[in-house]
Amino acid sequence: MIRFKDLKDVYLIGEIGINHNGDLQIAKKLIDAVYACGWKCVKFQKRNPDVCVPESQKNTKRDTPWGMMTYLEYKKRTEFGRKEYDYIDKYCREKPLNWTASVWDLGSFKFMKKYDLPFIKLPSAKINDMELVEAVAKSGIPVLASTGMSSLGEIDKLVSILRKYSCEFALMHTNSSYPTPLEELNLNCIVTLRKRYDCVIGYSGHEYNVEPTVYACVLGAKIIERHITLDHTMWGTDQSSSLEVGAMYLLNRRVQHIDMMLGSGIKKISASERKIINKLKHNLCERRK
Repeated sequence: MIRFKDLKDVYLIGEIGINHNGDLQIAKKLIDAVYACGWKCVKFQKRNPDVCVPESQKNTKRDTPWGMMTYLEYKKRTEFGRKEYDYIDKYCREKPLNWTASVWDLGSFKFMKKYDLPFIKLPSAKINDMELVEAVAKSGIPVLASTGMSSLGEIDKLVSILRKYSCEFALMHTNSSYPTPLEELNLNCIVTLRKRYDCVIGYSGHEYNVEPTVYACVLGAKIIERHITLDHTMWGTDQSSSLEVGAMYLLNRRVQHIDMMLGSGIKKISASERKIINKLKHNLCERRK
């Protein structure tokens, strides 16, 4: 299990979500990409479509790569089960690479508890599901919770429950629009959340590019989650706002060592400056004579 407070470098999570389109081979390639790019964790989403799909949408027809089907049939078509997750667990451990999942219902959380996961993710849409929040908080498994579509009052309630059960947790600032307009990113909220809750804060980005994610790290985000894809043109609602492999590699290079570069903020003469201080300041004094 992870201790968020002990993280030294930025912890990068590759959110596969449902970008695998129900294909284990696509999932494997994305896992390989996360590992090859030096990211720390790969994440999926687990839900019971019978519970999570609203009744009004279950019988809505949808044109998919597998033909015309109801929305409920489509969601079941892209949902991994025991066989797939057993394989994912084995595949990630062999690398090794951390993996986890967002849980959207109580049954899915109970399903995921059978694996030795570093943490469980609570998606923004479910932090008001008090039955689910309490079950996760009581489990002893660290929790990463996203805060999109939520007021401070709602986040207050979430945090109070997590702290009631002494749950190890971190909060993720995010905007739940896919993709998120730049003017709605509100990255300064990272500072707001850190001051209000005195906990580790991360950032889950749904924008097209990588620069806002870098700025999030400068503002203090210690955990980064980005959706990832093999190709933006693949079928699926999340593909266009996901990072392709090249951007994953680029992002990792940009965010590592940010803390080292920012430094302590204390004004002092650095070690490298001391090697030249006599030469440069001495010359200046000589010219003034």
